[in-house]
Amino acid sequence: MTTTPGRTSSRDLATELPARLSLTPKTTLTGQLDGAWWPRSRDLQVELPPLAATLDEVWGRITRVTVNPTRWPVVPHTVNTDGHTIHVGWFTEQHPDKLILLSYTVGRWDLLVIPPETEPTAAARLMAAAAIPGTVLTAGALMADEAAIGRGLRDTQSREDTWESEGGSRTAPSDRRDLPPSGDTWK
Repeated sequence: MTTTPGRTSSRDLATELPARLSLTPKTTLTGQLDGAWWPRSRDLQVELPPLAATLDEVWGRITRVTVNPTRWPVVPHTVNTDGHTIHVGWFTEQHPDKLILLSYTVGRWDLLVIPPETEPTAAARLMAAAAIPGTVLTAGALMADEAAIGRGLRDTQSREDTWESEGGSRTAPSDRRDLPPSGDTWK
């Protein structure tokens, strides 16, 4: 008899793994963002505790978080973490891809929120860009730039497919018959 182990749910996985986070190094330069966060799901109840656990060590106790409800299907009023409660608020005026973290003693931090379904290479680019000290790029600008990069790659492929279907070829000719014999010139 064989047994199949139970699959790990995204809820279990999120609580077991550390937060995927990229923070701006401590510097005198201030920018639009303090880093980026790449959650594994769109469940704040599950995703905020590992984030808070990581940030509590680095920045101090997180007491409040604000989000735009556009990207989060459920926005709980509070989230319990190890030893304290985080109050969660939402504002439609806040950029949908930004998370604001507040602490009574330390201050405010703004993080780019990378959608969970983002490809790893795109997420790595976004995390690196959001953590540049003194960056003037906002969450919206970074996400728009990444969308443009993705569209640009798809548009290039589309143009190549059109060329191919109209009789062009993406491959180089296998012989040199397309060149005039030596000594002749093109007119």
